[in-house]
Amino acid sequence: MTVVRGLRVPGFRAAGIHCGIKERDPDLALVASDDPAVVAGVFTRSSVVGAPVEWCRARARSGRGRAVVVNSGISNVGMGARGRRDAAEMARLAGRALGCKTRDVFVASTGVIGEPLPMAALRRGIPRVSDALRADGLGDAAEAIRTTDRFAKTASATARIGGRPVRVAGIAKGSGMIEPDMATMLAFVVSDVAVAPPFLRRALRRVADETFNCLTIDGETSTSDTVLVLANGRAGNALLRSERSPGAARFIDALGGICESLTRDLARDGEGATKLITVDVTGARTAAEADRAARRIANSPLVKTAIFGQDANWGRILQTLGAGRVTIRLERAEVELGGVGVFRRGASTGPAARRRAQARLAAPEISIQVHLGAGRARARIWTCDLTYDYVRINAEYTT
Repeated sequence: MTVVRGLRVPGFRAAGIHCGIKERDPDLALVASDDPAVVAGVFTRSSVVGAPVEWCRARARSGRGRAVVVNSGISNVGMGARGRRDAAEMARLAGRALGCKTRDVFVASTGVIGEPLPMAALRRGIPRVSDALRADGLGDAAEAIRTTDRFAKTASATARIGGRPVRVAGIAKGSGMIEPDMATMLAFVVSDVAVAPPFLRRALRRVADETFNCLTIDGETSTSDTVLVLANGRAGNALLRSERSPGAARFIDALGGICESLTRDLARDGEGATKLITVDVTGARTAAEADRAARRIANSPLVKTAIFGQDANWGRILQTLGAGRVTIRLERAEVELGGVGVFRRGASTGPAARRRAQARLAAPEISIQVHLGAGRARARIWTCDLTYDYVRINAEYTT
């Protein structure tokens, strides 16, 4: 599997335009398959969800579809029956423009909660975005789904299955209100692989658990998180029916590579962030405790602000693990910041090591490695630092 930056997948077209939801930036995207496609999705587990999530959950049960239409700027959350009608109308409008059934169109919305969608703008815009569809339009779609994102997130991969090249490409958005189950995060992946719906669902759940669900920006779970994969079979490979099918592992590897690349970009672009942080916990008593320890570190405001300030304060890490009642044997425990050991066998490694670690914290990508000394389980979480700009962005989000 090779991850690359091309964004063409045979049989798929996409577009992104400005339709009038935002003042001037692109705000409406459409991704469509020329052929009927197999579809799988994973969604937020929040008890408060938007109408588009309800629509997509119902559509995903069939495992089939043709397109996804996405607006940014307003999330269509907390609008009751009106919100459900508006989500359904977005699907009808896109289906009419594409010449497919309403039930074959998935819908996503992202932005401010509690405001109605400007349906007049969408009624004008959806036919226009359909007319703008291009084989190389995924990059434009990635721009149109942004909210507070500083840059569009895109990735592409290729794999050979049965001697045939299979292409996978994805786009994502998300910057804040992120801690999956799922993360305000949207991701859309398209592939020309031939695959059975049950296997695609299992593959996506596995990959999502290893990537998107290992991401946190601020410990908050959104109302709108949606990941969809559409596969149209144009590659002509023998149908992937299960994990035992020839080439299934290579497809999962390609899908995982795309989702990890997008996940890292989502962490890198956390609201106000200046650093991508990878938290690795080893030596945990159980897998669940490893995950809990990694999330304690990744979500700790004290740890995140210390990384922003380039303060190699390993005490913040031990403090949050202790507060979370994580099993840790200090006489065996180790902490590394930026690859420099700052705590080992129950004691500091000294001021010189701390100064070396502090210098490493100036880098745009930081690693935090913690060995708990209590077992063999491990976990990895991606996050970012917590800065002044995070407070400013969220203090002014609707004003």
